[in-house]
Amino acid sequence: MKRFLFVLIALLGLLQYQLWFGVNSLPGSVLLREQIALQQEGNAKLVARNQVLREEIIDLSSGTEALEERARNELGMIKKDETFFRVVGERLKPAN
Repeated sequence: MKRFLFVLIALLGLLQYQLWFGVNSLPGSVLLREQIALQQEGNAKLVARNQVLREEIIDLSSGTEALEERARNELGMIKKDETFFRVVGERLKPAN
């Protein structure tokens, strides 16, 4: 009977060791859950960014307005017989 009790206690100790320090331990499980949450947050940001890019692609391929806007803003292009005026704010006066 003592031998049986010793085996049960040893088995319980081994199971407790696996539970707290083993490969799939409780602390490891908590860490994995935190990593999963961070990854899901990053994935959500990427999905939103991809949606914006997808909409921009559709806009650029479907019409000329977005293409014209990009040419004006990023490349500084203007239409034929069009005059471009740049309004510049007041310069900062030096402090005395």
